[in-house]
Amino acid sequence: MMEQSLQEKYAPHNACFGCGPANEKGLHIRSFAEGDETVAEWMPEPHHEAFPGMLNGGIIGALLDCHSNWAAAWHLMNKTGANTPPCTVTADYAIKLLRPTPTDRPVKLVAQVVESTDDRAIVEAQLFAHDKVCATCRGTFVAVKPGHPAYHRW
Repeated sequence: MMEQSLQEKYAPHNACFGCGPANEKGLHIRSFAEGDETVAEWMPEPHHEAFPGMLNGGIIGALLDCHSNWAAAWHLMNKTGANTPPCTVTADYAIKLLRPTPTDRPVKLVAQVVESTDDRAIVEAQLFAHDKVCATCRGTFVAVKPGHPAYHRW
């Protein structure tokens, strides 16, 4: 039996393009907590490429955004002692594309919370391919309250 990702455990009906298990055409990012980090491996397919053999920058952005969001949700859940993660949304994020990202093997995502309050977290993340950092991200992710369109949409 395969270990459940954070998304599969806490949001199995989520239809998000990047991380929703219920989106049959989505990227299906599977994030796992490992100590102070959240990690994922994801295998690109040819339709994710910008040109043959290289990952599209928009897909890189979606991977880093969704994975970082789950790092924030997991961190905030643990910080507040909740049983389930809060519904978090992206307030801002910026990516840096450092080098072309090859698509011939899985990429690795690593995210860590670098600052937080009770309802928001700043996350820094990296995307690795062939053991090299190909892209980085820094973003702010906020737990939403009742009345927000994303509240408990998972």
